[in-house]
Amino acid sequence: MGPNRNKFSWGFHLYKDIGIDLGTANTLVFLKNKGIILQEPSVVAVHTETGELLAVGNDAREMIGRTPSDIIAIRPLQHGVIADFNITRIMLKYFISKALKGSGVVKPRVLVGVPMGITQVEKRAVLEAASQAGAKDAYLIEEPIAAAIGAGLAVEEPLGNMIVDIGGGTSEVAILSLGGVVVGKSLRTGGDEINQAIVRYMRKTYNLEIGERSAELAKMEIGYAMDAPEGAAYPLKGRYLATGLPHAIDVTAREISEALSESIRGILEAVKTTLEKTPPELASDIINYGMVLTGGGALLKNIAQYIGQETRMPVRIAEDPLSCVAKGAGKVLQDIRLLKRLTIS
Repeated sequence: MGPNRNKFSWGFHLYKDIGIDLGTANTLVFLKNKGIILQEPSVVAVHTETGELLAVGNDAREMIGRTPSDIIAIRPLQHGVIADFNITRIMLKYFISKALKGSGVVKPRVLVGVPMGITQVEKRAVLEAASQAGAKDAYLIEEPIAAAIGAGLAVEEPLGNMIVDIGGGTSEVAILSLGGVVVGKSLRTGGDEINQAIVRYMRKTYNLEIGERSAELAKMEIGYAMDAPEGAAYPLKGRYLATGLPHAIDVTAREISEALSESIRGILEAVKTTLEKTPPELASDIINYGMVLTGGGALLKNIAQYIGQETRMPVRIAEDPLSCVAKGAGKVLQDIRLLKRLTIS
């Protein structure tokens, strides 16, 4: 009986800690000793009159732009912060419950990654949402620190590490040393803004109204930060504004690159500004070791080459850049010393 009870207690403990990358575009959940177990869009579909929850995550995203008037698909986070507290709480509760399904744990410890530049009020909103969603203890960690840990950087060393985390709603550039941000800049520009830039370009150039999801797919297929191939093209479908009728055209990779160029330049300027403010000793480390790109924006074709060419610095993309914040949060949860030192409770 004793060994079985001990085994059960040990197994029970495995499921108590959850790291969450609560992103504007996607939410990722890291379960202690299991790794990333959930990755779904940060979208909730509700009935406008009754407030009834209809879908969360993948199912809800499929409803965007396709719902009748009495159903709305909501993205409760904007630019990395809570825009709709109640919907965020519902979404968090859904993801936490789904992550712990069958584990027998009611109230886990939860560590949530948040953007570097958010206010105290915004931090408190995330903590309250996590607590109301079922967390026993809730903590916050700045996303650049979590991303750097998830990318395998030695953030606690007296060494300059540079991280460029390009998410859906925000892009964050930070120089890290001794477990903290020495110099940093947070932009409320990310993958969503790039998608919107493509939507605007198609409207202006072709008089074609397309959805954000269509723009995102075009970006993923033929979006290049530089050196877009001449022959690549992608079929985009939407509504021709002159007639109001459905219409389709083939858009080239060079056109998509032109559409997103302004947003990419904004991220580059944030990188340059951060480098200009970096103390000399840490700047020397960056020259030696370069910078690391994380987040979904790191998957944009040729973005590492573009930033490297413009800054004359070594640039590399983290392994599995989408999951770095969630993995970093998970690693911090497994080390009580890091949990006390690097988080906000």
